[in-house]
Amino acid sequence: MDTEGGAGELGLTPDDLPDGLVVADGAGEVICFNAEATRLTGRPAAEALGRPVEEALPLQDTDGRGWWPLTDPYRGPASRTGHPERNLLLPGGGEVLVTARYVRAHPAGPVRRLVVTLRATDARQRAERSDAELIATVAHELRSPLTSVKGFTATMLDKWERFTDDQKKLMLQTVDSDADRVTRLITELLDVSRIDSGRLEIRRQPVRLDDAVRRHVETLVNGGLTADRFDLRIAESLPDLWADPDKIDQVLGNLLENAVRHGAGTVTIEMDRAPGKRGPSGQEGPAAQEGTTVTVSDEGSGIPEDAIHRVFTRFWRGNDRGGTGLGLYIVKGIVEAHGGTVTVGRTARGGARFRFTLPAGTPAFLS
Repeated sequence: MDTEGGAGELGLTPDDLPDGLVVADGAGEVICFNAEATRLTGRPAAEALGRPVEEALPLQDTDGRGWWPLTDPYRGPASRTGHPERNLLLPGGGEVLVTARYVRAHPAGPVRRLVVTLRATDARQRAERSDAELIATVAHELRSPLTSVKGFTATMLDKWERFTDDQKKLMLQTVDSDADRVTRLITELLDVSRIDSGRLEIRRQPVRLDDAVRRHVETLVNGGLTADRFDLRIAESLPDLWADPDKIDQVLGNLLENAVRHGAGTVTIEMDRAPGKRGPSGQEGPAAQEGTTVTVSDEGSGIPEDAIHRVFTRFWRGNDRGGTGLGLYIVKGIVEAHGGTVTVGRTARGGARFRFTLPAGTPAFLS
């Protein structure tokens, strides 16, 4: 097969392509059948070359109908330029994602080349499994608070006069707490959707990260934890930070709650100045931006080495199956949307250590 431009200049061949490639000439005979096409179809290239494309690559739609008679690339309307990707079946029932392009000498002319690309369905199946798991997780997480809300409201409506004011207040507090839980879940789902689609909106303004950390610790202490559970180590003269305060609160809240819930001993929060990146000469130029690094560590059993690489993926929950498993995935998405980085590791004593760095600057620099 002739190679024009780019690929030829780089010395690439069809066998170097990650997708299956099948090319037929103007007469419908196969002139290219690359290695990935062989792997996906199980047919050696030698058996496919020179044969009619409908014989070398027999395809059916999901209803069992032959795909080539339906599409008829060589005798169909001259206005067609190809077919978008769709799921088709190979002999034996194997699934493959197929895209076709019709190359014509001129817009209304006959097909000069039929170019077909084949891709395995693994990625789509993984995405479908991920979506199914998300739906199952959401259904499970919603069921408990909604059952509670329904039960308490139905009971109060049916037997209002039988309860004391204190009993009514307790039930309403429970309903309020469960409503907050549902709201948090919906917020998580919206954040996941925005992160996946690249639409997470960051509204930057000046943020005092040290004040935000102290506020979160105070909230946890007011919630029943002892003040000596936390060790704050905040450096002086931290650089100005422009960030989305609500999103940063999500990050801090998630990391601190994880350390308290899943860790043990003292939770240490360290805040330090992060130096700007050095240029090629080794000197920090005027565009080099400093930042702030926040480290949250505990004294628990930590995260197993073989699980560290999965911590920021969807649905990772460690040994605790509670929660949605979306929190750390959202943390990573928020930090990276700010132009920062987040890592996980183990402390010298074996506990979990999460560290994120946010760049300093101004809205003009960070926009």
